[in-house]
Formats: sequence, structure tokens, C-alpha cells
Amino acid sequence: MPVSVTRTTITTTTTSSSTIVGSPRALTQPLGLLRLLQLISTCIAFSMVASVAAWTGPMGNWAMFTWCFCFAVTFIILIVELAGLQARFPLSWRNFPITYACYAALFCLSSSIIYPTTFVQFLSHGRTRDYAIVATTFSCVACLAYATEVAWTRARPGEITGYMATVPGLLKVFETFVACIIFAFISEPALYQNKPALEWCVAVYAICFILAAVTILLNLGDCTNMLPIPFPTFLSGLALLSVLLYATAIVLWPLYQFDQRYHGQPRRASDSSCGYSHPHAVCFWDRRLAVAILTGINLLAYVSDLVYSTRLVFVKV
Repeated sequence: MPVSVTRTTITTTTTSSSTIVGSPRALTQPLGLLRLLQLISTCIAFSMVASVAAWTGPMGNWAMFTWCFCFAVTFIILIVELAGLQARFPLSWRNFPITYACYAALFCLSSSIIYPTTFVQFLSHGRTRDYAIVATTFSCVACLAYATEVAWTRARPGEITGYMATVPGLLKVFETFVACIIFAFISEPALYQNKPALEWCVAVYAICFILAAVTILLNLGDCTNMLPIPFPTFLSGLALLSVLLYATAIVLWPLYQFDQRYHGQPRRASDSSCGYSHPHAVCFWDRRLAVAILTGINLLAYVSDLVYSTRLVFVKV
């Protein structure tokens, strides 16, 4: 079974949750206590919001979904570990917990930013606003707890570990998450329709997202040996292709969205959709700017992915 490791010679195995689970004592271990904190904080967050119906629109729905989803999956992980069912779990337990923790940290981070800026600040003072503030606070606590788990269980020199615990594996999670945010901002087809260059950018976002998601799924399912080419070659080729594709998008998207020569809008004031204020809406010009920034962020992530992928050594255990 192929796994990724660092350049250092391997002599010991990674200390993971699977070595301390299978009994109630697992909850007294640092990682078990950390997951209890995640469970409690996400539970309080969605309970506070649900008790006063303090969510409206896509942004509020996203925050509510995030807290409920993270609570449910964390609960499942705790049950699996307490019962010692890692071997029966359908996904690779070397890769699944840290992959989920990374996604959960990003989800809670986004909710901790989006929910107060698009919803809480527009609430009048009272019980609903107070409950929403409490939910935001515990969302931040959950984010820190999940981020701590990622830092705790990530791969270190001299350890055998799953690919998703390495820097390139975690970058894959980040890349897919940023792509999902980009998809949310370009959900209005009017932003790119009838402009081949912008449609190409949308295709770039979709292609790179699919390739990164396939890599994650292959590792979660321990199916990397099913590829027709060696997994290291696949990773390096994927990272290089993604860098080249995003390099075109980082040029074309701002050029055709903000340059007047290509019928772009260089100033926010020129966008009529930004002339009115709505707490749960994002105008077209802001969407264009957000996508341009996120494209640059993801390009940097793919460049880092390429650098780290070429430095990894793959062995068979």
C-alpha cells in the first residue's frame, strides 16, 4: 500500500488516535479531549442559532450547515474510536480523521467570518443578537480545536503516515475548499457567460477541483495502486498541470473583468448592482474581485503543492 513520507529515513510509526482508542479511556487522552471540545462547541453553536431561528439566506444556511455537519461527523469519529471500529470503517483511518479535521477547521473559519459580517451585525440588540454572538464565539472555538488537531496529527520528519497528513495532502484540502468558495461567488452565470476567456477560467476552476478531489478520494479509499501510472508521478503531474491552468486564470479573469478594453468594470461605482445595500447579498463587482483574489491564493497553494510534492519520497509498507 503506497504511502508518502518525508525525506528523512523512517524508523518509527506515527502516533495516531488509533493507538489509544477502543475504550472509554480514549476520551481522557489529549486528542479525545480535543474532539470532545469540537463536539461541544459545534453543538452549542447550532443550538444557539436554532433556538432563536437566527439564520437567513445563503450565508446563514452555510453557517448552520457547517456547525451541524461538523457536529455529526465528529460524533461519528468519537463513536468509531470508542468502539475500536477503525478497521471496519469504509475509509482509510490513516487519512480520514486529519482530512476531515482540516475541512472542518476551514468550514468553521469561514462561518466565523461570514456569519457575523453578513448577518449578526444587522441584528437589532436583544436576545437573538446575543445568541448569535455566542454561536459565533463557539464557532471560533471549534475552528481553533480543529486546527489544533491538524497541527497535532500532521506528518513530521521520521514518521510513517498517510498522504493526507503531509503538507501536499493538506494543501489538496485547502485547494478544494478555496475552489468551492470560488464556485459560490461565480454562481451567477452572468459573470462569465458569452465571454470565452472567462468561461475558460470557470473550466480551469472545475478541472483543478475535480483532479484534487480525485486525489483525496483515492487516498481516503486506499486506491492509489489502481492508477495506471505511479502515484508520485500522478501527483507531480497533477500539481504542474494545475499551476499552468491557474496561471492562465490569474491573467484572464482580472483582465476581462476589470479592464475597460475588454468591457470590464475597473471601478466598483460603475456596477449598478452595488448601488443598493442588502445584508445577505454580494454585488457582481465584489464577486469579481473576490474570485480574482481567491484565484491568486489557490495559485500560490498549487505552487507550494508542486514544490512539496517533488520533495516527497514514496515507499511501500
